Amino acid sequence: MQGTRQFLELVRDQQLVSGHLSGVFHIAIGRRISTPAGDLLAAGVTWRELAALLKELKFDRELVRELGADPDQLSPKDREKFWYYAVAMAKVDGPEASGQADELAARLAPLGLVVGPHPGGLTAPPTGSEPADPSAPLSQTGRRKKK
Repeated sequence: MQGTRQFLELVRDQQLVSGHLSGVFHIAIGRRISTPAGDLLAAGVTWRELAALLKELKFDRELVRELGADPDQLSPKDREKFWYYAVAMAKVDGPEASGQADELAARLAPLGLVVGPHPGGLTAPPTGSEPADPSAPLSQTGRRKKK
């Protein structure tokens, strides 16, 4: 869990959390974090362990607003429960969290942390639900029309 703590401290101190909260949770829970030399730092934690670390590291409660939550409505007296609810709301297994994690991973590499790929080998899907046919003509918006 020390590697996860190191990751969380780094993203907090480098101000990389804002706009990437779901991605931070996604990485902490389900991705491998290592050094550039290949030494494993973390292989994922449970939601409960992540909530405990976020409480211990005193993460800013206002960050949950990007998940659509009001921090005053989420268990204000029990900080660990507060963060547990935030992790649940983040939909860490969804495509948005995975996309944020991929974006964040690229920003962490120059800082000395290597974040592994999505645990299922998946990448974030494109914003449309179906891939566009590359041979289809472009619409007026510049996007390819679906068949």
